[in-house]
This record gives sequence, structure tokens and C-alpha cells, in this order.
Amino acid sequence: MTVYVIADIKITEDIWVPEYAASVHEIVHRHGGKYLSRSGNVKTLEGKPLETTLIALLAFPTEASVQAFLSDPEYAPYRRARVSGSESRFQLIDDTDLAGTIPYLSKG
Repeated sequence: MTVYVIADIKITEDIWVPEYAASVHEIVHRHGGKYLSRSGNVKTLEGKPLETTLIALLAFPTEASVQAFLSDPEYAPYRRARVSGSESRFQLIDDTDLAGTIPYLSKG
């Protein structure tokens, strides 16, 4: 089952960004993931805006592959740099429909 990671990031110090942006996507790919978007063009359409600088949307084949990416020793220094230079929230969602009324999604 495909799962998605929504990375909501407020950059507080941007020194980590160039190396992270140039390198992490290869680690993501090695774990079966791919970026669907990695954008700073964030517009709040409804609700109270968050102080988001960047949102990345990634797809992985399984939750286990996400966990393998997050615990990959090669990712560890990039993760530390991101955590020290940002306020980050990573959320995991699956490809289901909670209400079960969308025919092309599994009931969640």
C-alpha cells in the first residue's frame, strides 16, 4: 500500500538546505521513495496559516520503507542538520478513504 510523507518545515537557519536538497533525494530513492513535490510556494487556502517555509510530499511503497529511510545511517547527519535549523513536522498518511465513499481508494 502506498504511503505518503508530508514534511512541513519552517526553516530557521538555512545553512543546511543546499546540501540536504542536493543529497537526500538519492537516499529517499534508495528506499523506494520519490518526491512528488518539494516547494516553497505555500499558500494557505483555508484556516490559520502556519509559519511554513517549505512543504515536501513524498511517496513510498510501504511504511517500513519510510522507517528504513528515516533510520538510514547515511540520512542521520542530514536529519540532524534539518532538525537543528528548522521546525519540522513529518506526517505519514496512507492511500485510503476514511469515509469509504471514493471508489478508487480503499476504505480506511
